Amino acid sequence: MKEKPAKTPATGLARLRLATINSINGLTKAWKSEQAVRQEIFLIAGGIPLALYLTSNNVERAVLIISLVMVLVVELLNTAIETAIDRIGLEHHPLSGLAKDVSSAAVLITVILLITVWSLILL
Repeated sequence: MKEKPAKTPATGLARLRLATINSINGLTKAWKSEQAVRQEIFLIAGGIPLALYLTSNNVERAVLIISLVMVLVVELLNTAIETAIDRIGLEHHPLSGLAKDVSSAAVLITVILLITVWSLILL
């Protein structure tokens, strides 16, 4: 049987282009499959203009916006972990449950951080 020649990995701008396409595909799939991702994107879409309107200090604006985006980042990581665990198997396993619970806890902590940051800056 004839072996396929090894692909040479993309470098430079070609690698950046492929990475961007993969990232957009990931966001699109997360949008379609995860209600929490859609909710958080709507939260960001509404929160950014609100942060810009409610504060006049650019550092405060940045902190408010970063706290919003961090919730989405952690949610995407949570989704990735849960998807990988489900790929391994749907039967209950204590380690699978632990991985899912811990990644979910990370989302909760990020939401608490968001609420705390917005409360401290705006109140």
